[in-house]
Amino acid sequence: MTEPTSAARSISDHARARIEELLAPVDDDLGRWFPGDRAEPQPVHTVYVSAADVDVDTPRRWGTAALALESSAPTVADLAGDEVREIVRTRLAVNPIEDLRIDLEDGYGWRGDEREDADARRAGQILTRWVADRPHAPRAAGVRAKGLGAYERARGIRTLELVLDGAGGVPSGFVVTVPKLRDVRQVDAITVLCEEFERAHGLTEASVRVELQIEIPQAVLGPDGRATLAQAIHRGGRRIWGLHYGTYDYSAACGIVSAQQSLEHPVADHAKAVMQVAAAQTGVWISDGSTQVMPTGEPEQIDAALRRHHRLVTRSLERGFYQGWDMHPGHLVTRWLAVVGFYRSAMPAAASRLQAYFERRSGDVVDEPATAMSLALVIRRGLAAAAFTVDEVTRTAPLCTLSRLDELLAGGGALTSD
Repeated sequence: MTEPTSAARSISDHARARIEELLAPVDDDLGRWFPGDRAEPQPVHTVYVSAADVDVDTPRRWGTAALALESSAPTVADLAGDEVREIVRTRLAVNPIEDLRIDLEDGYGWRGDEREDADARRAGQILTRWVADRPHAPRAAGVRAKGLGAYERARGIRTLELVLDGAGGVPSGFVVTVPKLRDVRQVDAITVLCEEFERAHGLTEASVRVELQIEIPQAVLGPDGRATLAQAIHRGGRRIWGLHYGTYDYSAACGIVSAQQSLEHPVADHAKAVMQVAAAQTGVWISDGSTQVMPTGEPEQIDAALRRHHRLVTRSLERGFYQGWDMHPGHLVTRWLAVVGFYRSAMPAAASRLQAYFERRSGDVVDEPATAMSLALVIRRGLAAAAFTVDEVTRTAPLCTLSRLDELLAGGGALTSD
């Protein structure tokens, strides 16, 4: 038998061209649908305050109240050491709230058109003032108006118009939170609305950011058996900024009795797992929901609420949910204690493993590029939360400079230089 020549064993030029023809559109689609994580740091929380109660000084007042609780509640000493507490005190004094929504939906209720008109305009004025009050104001802020259902959408659209009227345009960092997503066609409607806002105010496309609240089961599983929220991400394109889990509406809609409604109920974990997978590598942020238990009342009630919230925030962080809702000044204490403690405890091991990865040496753990990228992201998130400094990182791992971390993240974990 005659051995085939090397040319006969090679893939033909025609086959190579056919493979490229088949896969080039796939490359384009995947690049468009899954562009990767956004470069800017994700806020650790979103604070919701009713439009009836909010004012320009709300972030400062919440920070002051949180500081008072941090210094007076004995529980705090059990939750964190002095190092973490000092970092948290600085945060509460300077920039206690990273992201804030002025709520004109469930937390505001129905108050009559004249009252809501006035509160919507005032909300816009407050948002503009916050933009000018850096660094004490939230890094990002926006509103949650009433949703797109048949009963409430006319009121919700009017409210959004009046917010922007009061702001004199679209404030920097402005986000619109759309509650109770049920059908992907609602994303088409919000896109039209945002395009009108951008046209009216002379803005570029996708300047108005949108968050979708996942608080109705149909947002997770549609009538066709597909994940509505996954379709919504790609249908809305670059303007879809985040997916936020709505703890109590979602649990109630699934038939969970009120005493069992929680961030850690299995129906909540299922919904959030779908959110997590759908948003992965799209650049869309995901956020856990809230707890309804406030740190108020008798000392034992405050103690239990603080411990509960700290545990829930830590649980979310461990599961890859780096953002959540806060509904009370006391939640800022346990939010920041959990966030700072989580990243400070993770940093030494992450930095040491990255040092070995940069040196191309093996140790107790041999990390692949994807893991190295994840380790770099932990450090980047910790730096953004001010849980530690660059100097602390490089004292542990001299090669873990900002430029190397950013190169690793940009390259998908690949090492491109020594």
